[in-house]
Amino acid sequence: MDPSFPGLGTVINIVTVVVGALAGMAIGHRFPDRTRSVVTDCLGLTTLLMAGLSAVSVTDRVLSDATGSGAPVLIVLGSLLIGSIIGSLLRIGDRLESLAGTIEAWFARRSPALADTDDDAQGTSAREKFIEGWLSASLLFCVGPLTILGSLSDGLGRGIDQLLLKSVLDGFAALAFASTFGVGVLLSAGSVAVVQGALTVVGVLLGSVLPEPHILALTATGGLMLAGIGLRLLRVKDVPVADMLPALVVAPLLTQVVIALR
Repeated sequence: MDPSFPGLGTVINIVTVVVGALAGMAIGHRFPDRTRSVVTDCLGLTTLLMAGLSAVSVTDRVLSDATGSGAPVLIVLGSLLIGSIIGSLLRIGDRLESLAGTIEAWFARRSPALADTDDDAQGTSAREKFIEGWLSASLLFCVGPLTILGSLSDGLGRGIDQLLLKSVLDGFAALAFASTFGVGVLLSAGSVAVVQGALTVVGVLLGSVLPEPHILALTATGGLMLAGIGLRLLRVKDVPVADMLPALVVAPLLTQVVIALR
């Protein structure tokens, strides 16, 4: 397969979710807490590495030539500040967290009706576990900065490194989920395909209209958000990365404003 083909990162992500779910159904419950903690630390450090590689875009000559030598850092700072203020006022993080509870409650209220189609009481329990596993895993895999940043980066032709990192994270998460919820986690691979596939298409479309300086500003801003994810994984600080998501929209807009004012 052509490594430059848009969507390759999503394909890999789907495979890791499937493999992780299958492994979790077989052996996931046997991993001790210490092993899971060390793996999470390794993923956190790797996320910080990816954050640095993305954030270094702020030093790209194309961006500085378009906006001025001192403007790129201010653009990234302004994007994060404005985006975070917007996100916190809109309570994006809280809304995303409550979304999971709302959907699960919606299905929980209707699970008895679904269970009536199965005379086996054990079958009812399996059906509820299937739905909960699918919903929980889908929300985890499809709602987050790495999903958006990685898919957009893939579509923009800037590589699939972020989605490769997300694939590893999702693989281990699928293993843990599947050890509890079973086969329902496999269905979440379909959710990944739909959501990330759509975001990749958006990235392809943006790549045809966004100039290079705007993309560089978006990439650098996203890199700092990735650093926030790394800090969360390392349990250093619970950075509210979800509230920062509007910064990805603000960055190219602010870049255009700076260029227009020069």
